[in-house]
Amino acid sequence: MGWNSWNAYSCAVTEADIRATADAMVESGLRDAGYEYLVVDDCWMADDRPLRADPTDFPSGVAALAEYVHDRGLRFGLYSSAGTHTCQRYPASLGHEQSHAEQFAEWGVDYLKYDNCGDHRGRDPLDRYASMGRALEAVDREIVYSICEWGQNDPWRWGRNAGGELWRVTDDIVAKWQAADDEFGLGIVDVIDRVAELEVAGYQGPYGWNDPDMLQVGNGPESGQSRHEPTDVRRPLSDAETRSHFAFWCLLGAPLMVGTDLTTLDDADREILTNEQLLAIDQDPLGLQATADRRDGGVEIWSKRLADGDTAVGLFNRGSDRVGIDTHVAEIDALVGAASYRVRNCWTGATFETEGDLWDSVEPRDTTVYRVSPHG
Repeated sequence: MGWNSWNAYSCAVTEADIRATADAMVESGLRDAGYEYLVVDDCWMADDRPLRADPTDFPSGVAALAEYVHDRGLRFGLYSSAGTHTCQRYPASLGHEQSHAEQFAEWGVDYLKYDNCGDHRGRDPLDRYASMGRALEAVDREIVYSICEWGQNDPWRWGRNAGGELWRVTDDIVAKWQAADDEFGLGIVDVIDRVAELEVAGYQGPYGWNDPDMLQVGNGPESGQSRHEPTDVRRPLSDAETRSHFAFWCLLGAPLMVGTDLTTLDDADREILTNEQLLAIDQDPLGLQATADRRDGGVEIWSKRLADGDTAVGLFNRGSDRVGIDTHVAEIDALVGAASYRVRNCWTGATFETEGDLWDSVEPRDTTVYRVSPHG
């Protein structure tokens, strides 16, 4: 869990932005909720070698910035790429893995996001990513290794072998419910569909996580757009769409990397990001990824087993009208059989008991999440 600079600042990121974000992570309560990694994405580096921070935008250098982040009880992350240059054409790490890993460790880096841009020099993905994995393993510092290969060559099959602790399973996400066919990136519902199609749940577990990309919570709506009505599918997100986005990332047990300007984070988005019930589902130590029990037109039911024997159940209305969604525990593969069940709504905190029926009236593009506990 943490924050990444790209969606908020893109290639205009500066040291001042990162310092302000570190302060905001503390002041907003995100750090105390579990968001501990602050990751600087592309464009932090100078455009020459050896590897160093841009002297204009990061005048204090990486080590001093990492110390500032660490002093606030956070961990510090950087970005590079498994090619000759980054996506924004800055120097990257292919062929320099050991020296760069040693430099990251010396600077106090705790997390490396490793992208897939640049000339690969004819080397296949496993070779390129494993080279950095070995280099990170050899340094005297624990550095989380995030493989950002965009899911092009099934990194869920080999990511652990390359030393990765998380690996991207999809293309880049955008702050829209659905992206156009000719548009770069995937919308929220596009990612959900892609994860369902890939059937990658079996590759996930402790210390190895499928990554559907950063959170877009906080990156919408546009000026003049109601937060409370469904958007045009290709505009930024309404409240209901944002709730579905966060609910699904938690059901999937995904890495939660916030990607918005935290200095302007509003109360509604902060409440979503710090929802204790959903964060507990995301961070459940069993580490399972939810799978679909039903995908029936505009209605979907997803579930996953939790370490204490409970089950998280998502009732997803992907349509444009409010609908009643009902199911029974017999339909939920992850549920343990019992005489009755206690059910908690993870959004409202409301509880009820049932002998098996689960139901809710769900707003358009919203998702109800229940935590279901066997009882009796």
